[in-house]
Amino acid sequence: MNATASDEPNGHAELWLIRHGETPWSLSRQHTGRTDVPLTERGREQARMLAPILAQEHFDRVLTSPMSRAIETCRLAGLGDHAEEEPELREWDYGIYEGRTTDEIRESAPGWSVWDSPMPEGESIGEIEARARNLVQRLAALPGRTALFSHAHFLRVFAGCWIGDSAALGAHLLLDTATVSILGFERENRAIRQWNVRHPDVA
Repeated sequence: MNATASDEPNGHAELWLIRHGETPWSLSRQHTGRTDVPLTERGREQARMLAPILAQEHFDRVLTSPMSRAIETCRLAGLGDHAEEEPELREWDYGIYEGRTTDEIRESAPGWSVWDSPMPEGESIGEIEARARNLVQRLAALPGRTALFSHAHFLRVFAGCWIGDSAALGAHLLLDTATVSILGFERENRAIRQWNVRHPDVA
């Protein structure tokens, strides 16, 4: 893994996005929103591999989703002692599609996609975009480096809102388990500095 902080933040915010380690449902590609699925043993090992990378950096604040898979990843990665729970970092609420794979959903809803299809009893793309944009505005105003432990779809939405105020941009940003991505600034423009960096020993 070659995740590197900016040499000179220039007073701007720098956000390190860390997706939690593997869970049984991430392995089977089931949508995991409000269900508190724990890490697998492989997921715990993935999280431990993040520790020496993150230990090289100073973080002014560490925020984590309230879900145990994110909290445990944060702890095993060595930042648990400094973490605060941030409710806005929770994963997308998939409503009736919770626990189902996209292929299973498409059996009854052909062509369904999380990015442009209805989410009955869950969170619409407009609602998650509003949640992410609010958090972007809050964190962009805080100078220094922040670590965010969260989930695949929310972090993709968050990054889309960071670079273009659009949740839909997240459809183009793949994100694996236990990866580090870095958002920052290029002069006055919000930018992606690194994306989906994983430890070389993680298959």
